[in-house]
Amino acid sequence: MSVDDQIALFGVPDGRAPGGGPSPQAVAEAFDQARLTQARLLAGLTKKELAERVGVTAAAVGQYETGMTRPRPELITRLAEVLAVPPAFFLSGRPHGKLDGSLAHFRSLRATRAYQRAKAVAFVEQVWELTHALERRVRLPAVDLPGFSGGEVHPGVELPDHPAHAARALRAHWNLGTGPIHHLVRHMEAHGIVVVFPPPDPDADTVDAFSTSHLPRPVVVLTANRFDDVHRYRFTAAHELGHLVLHGDVAPGDSQQEREADAFAAEFLTPRDSILPRLPARADLRRLADLRDVWGVSIDSLLYRCRELGLLSDSAASRAYQRLKALRGQPGFTGEPVSLYPGEQPVMLRQAFDLAAAETGLTEHTLAAELAWHPARVRELLGLPDPRPALRLVP
Repeated sequence: MSVDDQIALFGVPDGRAPGGGPSPQAVAEAFDQARLTQARLLAGLTKKELAERVGVTAAAVGQYETGMTRPRPELITRLAEVLAVPPAFFLSGRPHGKLDGSLAHFRSLRATRAYQRAKAVAFVEQVWELTHALERRVRLPAVDLPGFSGGEVHPGVELPDHPAHAARALRAHWNLGTGPIHHLVRHMEAHGIVVVFPPPDPDADTVDAFSTSHLPRPVVVLTANRFDDVHRYRFTAAHELGHLVLHGDVAPGDSQQEREADAFAAEFLTPRDSILPRLPARADLRRLADLRDVWGVSIDSLLYRCRELGLLSDSAASRAYQRLKALRGQPGFTGEPVSLYPGEQPVMLRQAFDLAAAETGLTEHTLAAELAWHPARVRELLGLPDPRPALRLVP
């Protein structure tokens, strides 16, 4: 719904601000309390911090967010400035991907503080809203994830509950064979899963990755640059895929779920029957480094696989991990950045925008107005370049 439609719907007189956009009076009359909460969480502010910055009490902010009262028109502009959103962001009537934070699987749950999880969940809500806006113009790949209630391609297909069995079944369902999986993230996107990188945020440096199947499309958020190691990153992507497959209907946070997602990822990336004949009978790190390059998993993961499959004792594996630690940074034992692997970088939303731009004339400003975001936020989530000319100073 456009801003004009919203103003017409609520019948607010004098609904335009002098500089364009809805007037503070119009926004106050059609104020959506959930949008205030979303914007506050995205800004990483507590109710008390927001209250101090706009000059009201924390109790008043709480009342705005519960819908008990609405902010006065004169507060609308200040709220928008503090939260870095257009005033129209607070208007009701737009699709809102509301997500209960307790329904998201966080890769590093214990290390992630509650406000960081809340901020990450608000980010996923925006990702869904952007996806929804693009999907109105472009047919995205159908969701082909057995067990996902939002729209399976094959509703009769079910995967086993056992992690390794589920991993093998999904490989078969996606026709991936039994060898190495190249371009894992691209396969996930091709089967309708939304995969995104969050914008750089020092305030959320403990948020490794997370996923949810409780929106109309499954969403996986991967932090590509936290460790800048494509092999660890791929395992994390497979781990989150395991959550989507195994734990869509259960509450997150159980350590058993994390172990199951790890077991799924290990079998999905390195199927037992395929990797076992290739693993060395002793802790040969050079041999494991060669296998890492073929199978796209870390040496750590392969060592764990050796121990898990009975090729190494616990003590032998422990000694191998110590040797590997000493070799970190040496040639052949350094991490490789995700940026070197285009097939592991999400492209679905960016390509959907490019297609809509070519076919329908969609622009970032049109999309921003529809979402009631600043254009810079659209560029940020789509990975579009900043159109402003760069000023370069010669010292």
